[in-house]
Amino acid sequence: MDARTPPAIARKTENRTFRLPPMRPIIGFWHRWVGLVMAGFLFISGVTGAVISWDHELDDILNPHLMHARAEGPSKAPLELAKVIEARDPRVQVTFVPLAPEPGEAYAFGVSPRQDPATGKLFTPGYNQIFLDPATGEELGRREWGAAWPITTETFVSFLYVLHYSLHIPALWGVDRWGVWLMGVIAVLWTIDCFAGAYLTLPSRASAQKGKNGKSGNSFWSRWKPAWQIKTKASAYRINFDIHRAFSLWLWGVLFTVAFTAFSLNLYTEVFYPVLSKVSKTTPGPFELRAPAPLDQPIVARKTYAEVIATAETEARRRGWTDPVGGAFYAPGYGVYGVTFHQPGGDHGAAGVGTPYLYYDSTTGLPAGERLPWVGTAADIFVQAQFPLHSGRILGLPGRILISFTGLVVAALSVTGVVIWWKKRKARVARRAKD
Repeated sequence: MDARTPPAIARKTENRTFRLPPMRPIIGFWHRWVGLVMAGFLFISGVTGAVISWDHELDDILNPHLMHARAEGPSKAPLELAKVIEARDPRVQVTFVPLAPEPGEAYAFGVSPRQDPATGKLFTPGYNQIFLDPATGEELGRREWGAAWPITTETFVSFLYVLHYSLHIPALWGVDRWGVWLMGVIAVLWTIDCFAGAYLTLPSRASAQKGKNGKSGNSFWSRWKPAWQIKTKASAYRINFDIHRAFSLWLWGVLFTVAFTAFSLNLYTEVFYPVLSKVSKTTPGPFELRAPAPLDQPIVARKTYAEVIATAETEARRRGWTDPVGGAFYAPGYGVYGVTFHQPGGDHGAAGVGTPYLYYDSTTGLPAGERLPWVGTAADIFVQAQFPLHSGRILGLPGRILISFTGLVVAALSVTGVVIWWKKRKARVARRAKD
């Protein structure tokens, strides 16, 4: 044996055995401190997630003056109304046209600012949605979807939506994704911590030894079973602990899914898609293939909505699709049109991974890609499923109910976890004081 060999290695060589260091203290340390770091963020994310699972329904309740049509009669052509919107306010361009609204609902158009020729910067119209009555074309109202302030009934749901994934952290140094990145990092920590928390619920070696000595059942399940239960007649602290542990176990699969998809959605461009593309075959779409234009230099489309939609309808008929055109959008940062096909109201709340899209170049009008539900490589379908899994919409109404409940559980786990840490800290401080 070389004299320079460390004692630990020497013992390993002499005994021909190798023992891993005890993992429970290490994982417990991780779970405790990472949990404390995440607690506030997950509480906000959980509460807001529980609410925004019902975003469309809440919007209808809070803003009937925007969401519901007032007049009766045949609907005007949405593309003609889009021209009216741009004529009324030359500072904006229409970036979303609803083409299959639900009966009795208003037309909800999306708009974005044009470039101000005088300054080279974007105009600041103060709104990005405008609502028109389908029968008359009357303007029912405008709002800034996702505005951080002021919070009104018109912006409340979208305020919660943006708070959920970015905390409304403002742009700094020309970058507006700090909040998205922060919540993405929290999601990565949460994904890892799902495994740490599950491991800590497993029976310890001490309980196994206790079972061998005949003081309790020695089967794995008999020792793990209490972790799945809430002892309602115990102390307040024990009930708090049982809630934290039992709900984590019963909903582990859902919690892991929500955590992982939160990471994939927030860090999609930066981490998720590049890594997935390295390990599996993906079919990149126009938003993966094209670099976005500078924020103040949106790409001016040469093709019109009418031309692109006509091309898309011809292609849909060739493919045998029966659903009508549900809507069309223009992404000025990429110079891409998207046309989707669905029945009225089929763009939200329906089960599955979303509606089909055909994409077209805004300069040439040529096809720029497609998104077909459940079609593509395994990686493509995995990508499609990320938001439907995160929102529960992949299962329709039952999935949304489950995700809403899970959001409340996440908030409860954050609170109970902090209570457990605080009680244990007080106990440690008390023991040190006695010593």
